[in-house]
Amino acid sequence: MPKRHNEHISIADALKEFVETNKLEKGLNKVNAAEAWTKLMGNGVNNYTTAVKLERDTLYVQLSSSVLREELSYGKEKIINMLNEELGSEVIKKLILR
Repeated sequence: MPKRHNEHISIADALKEFVETNKLEKGLNKVNAAEAWTKLMGNGVNNYTTAVKLERDTLYVQLSSSVLREELSYGKEKIINMLNEELGSEVIKKLILR
């Protein structure tokens, strides 16, 4: 049976504890990484993005434009830093553009 708290806690703290207890961080990171990519890269890049997938600490991004893929490859470190800043922790260590 789950433990009960006698003190009052905020909903944010309760949800955080629930996520940690049930080991849901990895799944949430996958969803959050895809959302962060969409938010940070804007419509121009998102129009050519066909898939975003996080596996372990590597973000795989499928692009339909080889020109865009080449252009983004020059700024991989900056993109990784921006995404990790958006996620609030160092979730992504490597970016692979396909």
